[in-house]
Amino acid sequence: METSNGSSETDFILLGFSDRPQLERIISVLVFIFYTATLVGNTTIILVSYLDTQLHTPMYFFLSNLSFLDICYTTSIIPQMLVNLWGPKKSITYGGCVLQFFFALDLGTTECLLLAVMAYDRYAAVCQPLHYTVVMHPQLCQKMVLTAWSSGLGSTLILCSLTLKLPRCGHRKVDNFFCEMPALIKMACVYSKVIEILVFALGVVFLLVPLSLILISYGVITHAVVRIKSAARWHKVLNTCGSHLTVVTLFYGTIIYMYMKPQNHTSQDEGKFLTLFYTIVTPSLNPLIYTLRNKDVKSAVKRIFWVEKWSATS
Repeated sequence: METSNGSSETDFILLGFSDRPQLERIISVLVFIFYTATLVGNTTIILVSYLDTQLHTPMYFFLSNLSFLDICYTTSIIPQMLVNLWGPKKSITYGGCVLQFFFALDLGTTECLLLAVMAYDRYAAVCQPLHYTVVMHPQLCQKMVLTAWSSGLGSTLILCSLTLKLPRCGHRKVDNFFCEMPALIKMACVYSKVIEILVFALGVVFLLVPLSLILISYGVITHAVVRIKSAARWHKVLNTCGSHLTVVTLFYGTIIYMYMKPQNHTSQDEGKFLTLFYTIVTPSLNPLIYTLRNKDVKSAVKRIFWVEKWSATS
């Protein structure tokens, strides 16, 4: 059976800012710009890290994974968001909503762990420079990344199955831009203390524990940096660590505020703007943060373009 707006009765309605059409048009333009920047910037980092042999280091291996993750994360959300923002139809199929919910949660959780892995890499590079290549050997790097991806998948399967089992009593309106866990929990017609406790517990494991490890790593790094006498090395350490710390602050700040806060204490519009920030703005800023403060990436891009230009003219 079809409803009056052309959507099936099993479809979900993504409300977004549908009550403010003028704001929707502005948001759609901004979303398209940020999404394009995300695709271009993160693809560039992946290609440069692969093509330039001087960037075949643990740091850029992790950075390439982060860029790939950001591309997948935004692509699981933004195309459908743009369709809904540009057209009169605001619906998404039940299967599409489940997939969107699953991939967004899985990739977001994985990013939490990956940022902690990157902090450990910076700790090893700064505090154990002579043993860095021995400590961060390729097999360990691959295992750390695999652990981050698999742990994110495991927790997502648990949360997805429990959230989707909540009775909705015919409710189909998701008061957000995409099928995100807080919005789906609010759509349920019963209050589940079990879900709230589980979300909080997993939030501690996948948000607060990684963040604590990151802060400990940077505490040790700060102590080591203070003792560095070489101004050039001190400046390089601040550049590489500063980039990662900026990304950590942007990502963890909004995520922790969104997920660790009781769901009934967050206003609808506040939640939507926070969602826009960490799903659209942050992934597009990551490449800029890492490249603008990083001479290695800039030099690699110049070398690749120089080789391509020289090959074309010869």
